[in-house]
Amino acid sequence: MSLSIAETQPERAGLHALPPFDTGRIDRVAAAAAVADLLVALGRDPASPHLAETPRRVADAFAELLTPEAFQPTTFANDQAYDELVFVGDIPFHSLCEHHLLPFTGVAHIAYLPGERIVGLSKLPRMLEYFSRDLQVQERLTVQVADKLMGLLSPKGVGVVLQAEHQCMSVRGVRSHGARTTTLALRGALRDDEARRAEFLAMAGVRG
Repeated sequence: MSLSIAETQPERAGLHALPPFDTGRIDRVAAAAAVADLLVALGRDPASPHLAETPRRVADAFAELLTPEAFQPTTFANDQAYDELVFVGDIPFHSLCEHHLLPFTGVAHIAYLPGERIVGLSKLPRMLEYFSRDLQVQERLTVQVADKLMGLLSPKGVGVVLQAEHQCMSVRGVRSHGARTTTLALRGALRDDEARRAEFLAMAGVRG
């Protein structure tokens, strides 16, 4: 298991609704034509019965994978002054490696230490999905989720762990099938308080 830690300070920009993707930026006709050209360049015949619909299917698939849905993160007042970790673990996710356009898939563990507000639990997986529907690297995806959660809630701390297998490693190149990459983004008390950090890492199943 390889380990990469991202612990930079978040950008303190307020988070409101996560906007819809500009679907006008995706030209499916041009994308399908490009796939057909790629098949030819790879020595395949896109006019063959088995490949005739492949360019359109590939264009549609990439358009789906790269189009996040807009949503409004719902927050609530922390009326009971809850001051322990809120942890949601084993959240499945997938994204596309921006270097090879191959998928990476895995699970995420997301936690925060509440301040004055809490967030609807379903919004944590949805926030992850929003940022994962892009051409990504795992390190950036980890940081984006952590920083947006900090901006949304101003909590006392945030922790995000992503554990994923990258097909650019498992099906090509080194072909390390089953190898997982783990990335961390720790903010506030989950970075600075040793006990809180250890608590989060234990819940996420990561050796500190």
